[in-house]
Amino acid sequence: MKHAFSRVIAGLAVVLVLSPAVPDAQMDASLFAGLRWRSIGPSRGGRSQTGAGSVARPLEYYFGATGGGVWKTTDGGITWRPVSDKTFKTSSVGALAIAASKPDVVYAGMGETELRGNIIQGDGVYKTTDGGKTWTAMGLEKTLAIARIRVHPANPDLVYVAALGNPYGPN
Repeated sequence: MKHAFSRVIAGLAVVLVLSPAVPDAQMDASLFAGLRWRSIGPSRGGRSQTGAGSVARPLEYYFGATGGGVWKTTDGGITWRPVSDKTFKTSSVGALAIAASKPDVVYAGMGETELRGNIIQGDGVYKTTDGGKTWTAMGLEKTLAIARIRVHPANPDLVYVAALGNPYGPN
């Protein structure tokens, strides 16, 4: 049975390789004449696990890179700038949350929680009260990987954190 299945697969592979190529369909270029390219993210590569925006500010968003800190846009994604480079001790952001009652208050939870062969661990939670101009370390340094942050809808100082903890050891 194994050998018969292998022969069928090998036969299909030969048929696919030897089949004549189907010519590409012609495309009417005028359909795309009104479109123009625009980047909707920062000019950087890498993974991202988190993003956050505020209903109160529909063009303002933050995203957290797994190896590049927190980035912010105020023009709906046309331009982005890093806002955490001068403060954060680690570069991997696992969670972001904006206070609904005060959108200048943003929390960043550090460390990757999407487990894979190589991840960057974090050093707790950071908070800004001025939209990312300055950040303060708030604690939970030993959690190493924070997956989610939720801010109380009426109290921007009441925060819930879901932490994975040490992805490689006991917690």
